[in-house]
Amino acid sequence: MATTLQSAISVLKGAGPKFAEKFASLDIHTVSDLLFHLPYKYQDRTRIAAIGSLRMGMAVVIEGQVRACQVLFGRRRSLVCRIQDDSGVISIRLFHFTKAQQNQLKAGTLVRCYGEVRMGPTGLEMIHPEYSIAHSGELAPLEQSLTPLYPTTEGINQTRMRSLIEQALTLLRQQQGLPEWLPAAWLNELNLPSLTEAILTLHQPNRDSDIMALLEGSHPAQQRLAIEELLAHHLSMLAYRQQQQSCGAQPTVKSTRLAPALLANLPFQLTQAQHRVFEEISQDLQRPIPMLRLVQGDVGSGKTLVAMLAALQAIESGLQVALMAPTELLAQQHFTNVSTWAEPLGVKCAALLGKTSKKERDVILPQLQNGQIEFLIGTHALFQDGVNYHNLGLVIIDEQHRFGVQQRLALKEKAANGAAHQLAMTATPIPRTLAMTAFADLDVSIIDELPPGRTPVTTTVLSQSRKDAVIRRVDAACQDGRQIYWVCTLIEESDELQLAAAQSSANELAEALPHRRIGLLHGKLKAAEKNQLMEAFKRHELDILVATTVIEVGVDVPNASVMIIENPERLGLAQLHQLRGRVGRGTVESFCLLMFGDELSEQGKQRLEVMRSTNDGFVIAEEDLKLRGPGEVLGTRQTGAIAFRVANLERDEALIPYVGQLAQRLMQEYPQHVQPIINRWLIHADKYSQV
Repeated sequence: MATTLQSAISVLKGAGPKFAEKFASLDIHTVSDLLFHLPYKYQDRTRIAAIGSLRMGMAVVIEGQVRACQVLFGRRRSLVCRIQDDSGVISIRLFHFTKAQQNQLKAGTLVRCYGEVRMGPTGLEMIHPEYSIAHSGELAPLEQSLTPLYPTTEGINQTRMRSLIEQALTLLRQQQGLPEWLPAAWLNELNLPSLTEAILTLHQPNRDSDIMALLEGSHPAQQRLAIEELLAHHLSMLAYRQQQQSCGAQPTVKSTRLAPALLANLPFQLTQAQHRVFEEISQDLQRPIPMLRLVQGDVGSGKTLVAMLAALQAIESGLQVALMAPTELLAQQHFTNVSTWAEPLGVKCAALLGKTSKKERDVILPQLQNGQIEFLIGTHALFQDGVNYHNLGLVIIDEQHRFGVQQRLALKEKAANGAAHQLAMTATPIPRTLAMTAFADLDVSIIDELPPGRTPVTTTVLSQSRKDAVIRRVDAACQDGRQIYWVCTLIEESDELQLAAAQSSANELAEALPHRRIGLLHGKLKAAEKNQLMEAFKRHELDILVATTVIEVGVDVPNASVMIIENPERLGLAQLHQLRGRVGRGTVESFCLLMFGDELSEQGKQRLEVMRSTNDGFVIAEEDLKLRGPGEVLGTRQTGAIAFRVANLERDEALIPYVGQLAQRLMQEYPQHVQPIINRWLIHADKYSQV
C-alpha cells in the first residue's frame, strides 16, 4: 500500500510502531501532522564565520586547523584544542571525551565546528561544539538552508525529528502539495504564499531568509499558516452557532409588566451601559432562534441586575429560567439577590444546591416540573438526572468559562422545545482579540460603566518587610468600623499547603491583634462552613477574614473596604483584579495593599505597577494576555479555541478582524471548503465545535 500524507507516522523510516506513542504525546499521528510540527528556532549553518569576528553569545560555524590539543586538569578534566584560521584563534573544550577523539584532534587537522561562543579562562571558546573532521583533506559541503530545531519529547532527538520531517517534505513534493482551500486571490490580497510553499519555507528556509522574522513569527510563511488556523477555529465556532440556532427557540415578548416594575422599585437608576446591554438581550429574546450572548463587565458593573431583567422578560412570556453559578457560595448569593427582586413581583424562585436536603428537593422538583417555580438558581445540580423543567427557555451561566463543555450542554438539553436562549456572564474582562476568537459563536455585550457612587479602589504596592506597619494599619481600619480581607497565595496547587499558609497568617494576626475577631476561609472547608463564615463576615461578626483565593469570585460584602494580598506576584493580573473587586462595593473609600515577597523580578514589578496604576479591567486583561497567554487569562485550558499550534493572539492581533470577514466570505462563496479547513487544523473537530 502506497505511503500518503494520511498514512500513520510508523510507515516512515526511523519511526517504527514503538515510537508511535512518543509522537502521540506531541499530537503527531500521521505524516501530515509532521508537516504542521513547526520549528521553534533556527540555526544558521550555511556560512563560515571568521574566528577574528566572533563575539560572546554568537552561535556560528567556524573552520580552521588544530594548532595544539592537550588534556588540562583543573576542577574538571577537559580536552582543550586551539583552532586557528587566517583571522584568529579560539579554543574548543570537551569535558566528556574519548581517547579516539583525542587522537582525531591532533595538530594540523582541518576541523569544522558549530557552537555558541563563550568567554573562557584564556579567551573565547566553544564548549562541546558539534564538529566534523576533514577526510582526504576535504570537509562535507555546508548546509544549504537554515537548520530547524523542533519541539521534541523524551526518546526523540533533533536528528531523528529532522530525518522524519525531511521524509514528509519529500512526500509532500511528490504528491504535488497540500489541497489549497483558500482562493489564490485572497492570498494575493494579503501577500501570502500558498500553504505548501509556506510549509516548505518554514521547515527549510534558505540561507538569506529573515531569521529575526522567523523567530518572531512575523514571516509571511508563518502568517499564512496562522491565518488559516485562526480561520479554522472561527469557522468551527460559527458552525456550532448555526447548528445551535437551527433548533429554533421560543421567542418572548418585550416585558411590559415585570421588568418595568422591578426598575420602578429600585432605589437607583440603571447606567447607560446597563440599559444598552439589556436592550440587546431583549431584542435577542424576541427572536425565534436561540440567543447566544456573552455579557462581560467589570466587577460591580451590574451584570446580575441585567440578567434579572432578561429573566423577567422570559418569565413574563411563560418560560422558566435557570441560573447556574460555579460555586455554592456564589449561587447562594445570586439566590438572595434574585429573591429580593423577584418576590415583590410575585415571581417564584428556588435554589438547588449540593447541600439542598432530600426533603427540600422533594418539594422543589415537582414544582419545577409543573411550572410553579419560574426561576431556579444553583450549581451543576441544575442539570442532574431527575431535575426536569416544565418549559425551560432561558439559561444564564455565570463565569461561563469555569464550566466544562459537557456541563453547559447538559443544562441546555433540559429545554422543553428547541433550544434554550443562553446568556453567559463573566467578570473576567476579556481582551477584544481573545473575545473575537474564543467566543466567536457568541454575540458579546460589554457593560463598560460602573454605577454612580462607586469609588475607585486605591492600590498600594509594598514589601513584606513592612508587614508590621500593615498590621497596625489593619488595626486602625478595624477601629474605624471597616472590615478587611487578608488573602494568602501559594504557588503550589495544594489545599494542604494553601491552608498552612493561611493558618500561619491567621495565627500571626490573632497574636498581634487579640482584640479583633478573625475568621479563616480555605478550600478544605465544607460548603456549609464556608457559607457560615461568609454570612458571619457579611453581618460584621468578624473584623478580618483571612482566606486563600477561594473568595475570588462574586462574594459581596459592601462593608469590606480593605484588601491585603500576600505575594501577589504569584497570581495573574486578572485574578488580582478579581480579588481587588471584593472591596469598593460600597460608597466608602477602599484600599488594596499588594504585599510582595523579597525576590521580585522585573516582570513582577511591571505587573504590580499595572495593578497600581489602573482600575480598568480591560487594560489589565490586555496586559495579562501579553504576559501569560490566552489559556491562563480565561482561567482554563479546556477551551479548544485556545489550543493554537501556530497562531498567537497577541502577535497576530491584526489578522483577527480580517479572519472574521474571511470566514463569512468562505461560508457564502465556498461552503464546501469550510469542513476541510476545520478538519485540517482541529484534530478533534467534534470537541471544538461544542465550545
